[in-house]
This record gives sequence, structure tokens and C-alpha cells, in this order.
Amino acid sequence: MSNIFYEEAGQLKVGTVLSEQPASLQIEAPHGKRSKVKSAQVLLRFDAPPVHGFLAEVEALADEIDVDFLWQCCGEDEFEYAALAREYYGHSPSPVEAAAVLTRLHGAPMYFYKKGRGAYRAAPEPALQAALAGLERKRRQAEEKARYVEALSAGELPEALKPVVDKLLYAPDKNSVEWKALEEAATRARLSPAHLLERCGALASTHDYHLRRFLFEHFPRGTAFPPLPESVPPDGLPLADAAAFSIDDAATTEIDDAFSVLAAPGGGWRIGVHIAAPALAVAPDCQIDQVARDRMSTVYYPGGKITMLPDHVIRDFSLAAGRACPAVSFYTEIGPDFSITGEYTRVERVQIGHNLRHDALEPLFNAQTVARGAVDHTLGEELGVLLQFATALERARRGPQPEPATRPEFLFQLDGDRVNIVRRYRGSPIDKLVSELMIRVNSAWGRELANHGIAAIFRVQTNSKVRMSTVAAEHAGLGVAHYAWASSPLRRYVDLVNQHQIAALATGGAPPYGSRDERLLGAMRDFEAAYEAYGEFQRAMERYWSLRWLLQEGRTTVRAAVIRENLVRFEELPLVTRVPSLPALEPGALVELAVSDVDLLDLTYRCEFLRRHLELAVAAGG
Repeated sequence: MSNIFYEEAGQLKVGTVLSEQPASLQIEAPHGKRSKVKSAQVLLRFDAPPVHGFLAEVEALADEIDVDFLWQCCGEDEFEYAALAREYYGHSPSPVEAAAVLTRLHGAPMYFYKKGRGAYRAAPEPALQAALAGLERKRRQAEEKARYVEALSAGELPEALKPVVDKLLYAPDKNSVEWKALEEAATRARLSPAHLLERCGALASTHDYHLRRFLFEHFPRGTAFPPLPESVPPDGLPLADAAAFSIDDAATTEIDDAFSVLAAPGGGWRIGVHIAAPALAVAPDCQIDQVARDRMSTVYYPGGKITMLPDHVIRDFSLAAGRACPAVSFYTEIGPDFSITGEYTRVERVQIGHNLRHDALEPLFNAQTVARGAVDHTLGEELGVLLQFATALERARRGPQPEPATRPEFLFQLDGDRVNIVRRYRGSPIDKLVSELMIRVNSAWGRELANHGIAAIFRVQTNSKVRMSTVAAEHAGLGVAHYAWASSPLRRYVDLVNQHQIAALATGGAPPYGSRDERLLGAMRDFEAAYEAYGEFQRAMERYWSLRWLLQEGRTTVRAAVIRENLVRFEELPLVTRVPSLPALEPGALVELAVSDVDLLDLTYRCEFLRRHLELAVAAGG
């Protein structure tokens, strides 16, 4: 029986021929398995030596052949392996020698290109050198990767990985040596890449990890402003005849709005809502406008913010006490019964008398002091008038329908690494006063812009979803026919755009944006995307600090209210989660949950049902 040396699925094999047809052979492998081989696959036929041990002899002899010398011997033309074997050995090669040369050719595809059955051609020198350089590069990368893996596995951050930590965390190149090393080391350690990098000291803190993720995506060039020209407030603006005051949180530095109350000679009042006016100095497409256009909004998160406008613009236009500030003012004249008798807009300077802060005002101006008629404040009378007007505005908006229930808001107060989370319910006199007057000014200006056919960006809600639009329509949720954000031009780009249009309308100038202006449409689209991304980041950081609070306070149990099925809302924190172990309970039921496995990188935690709160109360009473 004869033997054959053949190729199958890219591998060289040997076998003994049992039977043969014109196009195929039935063979038996050295280990006894029988199979069918096509005649075209056969590279060498031989009678001796036997197939047992043949491959081992071939491989041993092939290992002695210098592939580079073989490449130099074969010339540039196409050749048969048998001819090269004859030239290499200097005599007619034995089956083992021929198979050894063939094995060497077959195993060196960079050196030799396969051109057919048993036929090859030497690779051109430039191509070979490029291939060898690539091979050397891969070898060095493999060694490099092995060093990185070893260091990471030992809890050390290789020096070469330090400049690319952010990229590895937030936008890794899956083909890079650094990522492959990190992934392999993380798999070995049974950790996520982020947790492994944390263990290696690559993260300043878990808070830094989340902040850097946001900055990497939305502020890749950093948060510092480029050199910008001064924003010079315009000269010659008339001075308003009443001083104004603002109401804001203690941390607010961008004071966009203020209020004034002036008693009318024949009874009633004139109510002024005064909005900071950066549009008077920040022209569309100027350098400062382009920066604001890039950012679209101030970014807020617990313990910090990234402003839309540079500090000097905020300084020049924020409604700070003790200054006469440029403003776009909306005045409403009301009678003694708080009915509206007139309204108009002015571009002017407004003297700011006070910057009131919630924390100082709330103890003096709240539901209890208002009910007793005992608001002990310098501006008590003005606050009372504004509150009554706000109540009348709310009644006019909502009609007989009850005020919708509001969920609590949570204020995050940071002191270094400690966080205090304060639950606060909307609906206080301060909230109502500010919110109703802001709705009033935004809806009135939206109406005026629409009635005069002036382009603007509106907030509309017609089918439950709130969206931006360049076409005016109702805002069903607020109960107003028109609504355009224009009350926060220091913080939101849409408001800055709308303020340009409102100021032009008030002064009789030409609006800088037309109805088909691509700048207007682009600003609307980009603002929605940025505003949602910034809001998502703020919610993520509130979740982070909520989990930090659980660890800080050593809390292992919490109370929560059932929303539906196994979905619950925490009582003391702005967290909503699913609890698989929760039994069937009605919405609103209070439960106690066990909290564990808090992870500040993944922002995850584990919750398990313990009992209904009612059961706790009964147990405590017994």
C-alpha cells in the first residue's frame, strides 16, 4: 500500500491509501481513522517510510531549515516545492526531506506565497520586510501587554497607561494593547476594568470617575473659557422708577430675575418682572455667543456647576444688589382685586435693592406666617402683594381643577466628603410666587412674539410630551396658550436667543433671527440634546450622593413607598428601584427594605423586602 502527504483545511497530514478512484482516495490515518481525500489535495506519494512517526521526522527536519536562507535560494520566479528541495539538499530528496521543505514553505506564508498545489513564489523583499516588521511589532506588543497585565494584576498602574486612563474608562480602543491588557487583567481579577483601575490607584475618587466621564464626553477641551472680549452694558438705558429684589437659593450666582411692586395712585399696583439682559451686549454669532452656543446651558450637579457664560458676563449682567442693572422688564398693571388692566415691556436699567435667599426668607415668609398676616420682613408688603397676584394667576391658569400633587424635591448640601440631603416639598409661598410670575412672563412674551410673527423657540405640550418648537402652540401642562423660555438668559441659550427677539420687539428694532433662520433651528435641536444630557448627568450625580449618604450614615435599611408592582420610591432619597422580593402590595403602601452591596462606581445597590411599615408600627406599639 502507498502513502500520501496531503493538505486538508490548511494542515499538512499523512495517511495510507486503502483504495483510489480517479477523483478521490480512501485513506487511513496513523491513528486508525479512515476518511476520504480528494486527489487534488495530494502533494506527495511515497511507499516508505511508514506513516507512523513520519510527521515527527518531517517536523524535526523542517525545524533545521533556515527559512530566510530558503527564501534567498528560490529566486523571484514561481517554483515547485520538489525542485526547491532537490536544489536545497543537492540530490533527489527522500520523502521525509521533500515533506520537510514543503512543511517549511507551508509554514512561512510571509516568505512564500502559495500559487497552486505544491507551487510557491517568494515574497518580494519590500513586502517581506513590511511583514517581518509587523511581526516584530506584534511580538513587542505581546511582551508589552504581558508586562501591563502583570503590573495591573499586582495592583500597580503602568506608567504608559496613566495618560490614557480616561480613554480606557470611557471610550476604549478595543484593539489597543492597553485595553487588551486591562481587559485580561480585569478578567483574571474578576473585576470590571473601572474597578481594577480604582484598585490600581488610577481614580482620584469615585466622584471623580463620574465627573470625568461627563467632562470627557461633553467638555473634551476642558471647562475653562477661551480669551474673550469684555461684555459692555449699553449706555443710555432709562432707569426704572422702582427698586427690585430677587429671590434665589443661597448658592445662586447667576441672578436672572427680580421683582418690583409699585402702588398705583388710584388703587392697585404695577408688578414688574425684571430679567437680566445679556442679549444687549452679546450679539448673535459674536465670540461670547459662540461659546454660549457650544455649551447651551449651565450644567448643575450637587456641589458644583459649569456656567454657560463666562464669569465677566455674569458679573456684568447678574441682577446683583446695589447696582442699576440692564434688564428686559415686563410690567403688569393690576387693580385692587388683582385683575389685569394693562401690560407692556421695557428695556431699561433697574436698581436692585435686595438679593433675598430662600434659607433666610423661608422662616419669615411661609404658609404659617402668611396665614397669620405676620410676615416680619422689610419687603413683607411687597411679598404679600406678589403672592396674592401669583395665587390669582394660578387660579386663572388652572380653573377649578385642584393643584396637582407634587413629589418632594431633594437639596444636596455638601461639606467636603459629607453630604446632607434635605427633603423639600414644592408649593410654599416662595415657590408659588416665583413660579407663577415666571410662567406669567414666559407665556406673555411667547404670546407677544407669536402675535407679531416674530421667530422664537417655544415650549409646547399638546400630546402629553413637552418639546421645543419654532411654531407657537399651547402648553397644556401649564394651562397657557403660548410659552417661550425667556426668563433665564444667563443660564439657558434658548432664553438668550428669545431675549434678542423680545428686546427687538420692545424697542422697535429688527429681530436678529428670521422664521427660517437655520441658526434658530440648529439652536433648538442642539439645546434639547444638551439639556437632556446635562439633566441625565445631574440625576446620576444625585444618585451617586444618595448612595454615598447611605454609606456615610451606615444605613442598612430604608423606608419606601410602593409605586406599582415591585417598583418603589425611597422616602428619604431621590431613588426609585425594583425590588424582586416585594410581595403584592397596593400603590402607596409603606415598606421597609434592606439595602446592601452599594457600588459607587456602577451606581448600583441591592434591595430586599423586609416588611410593611404598618407591621413595624404595630410591633413598636405592642
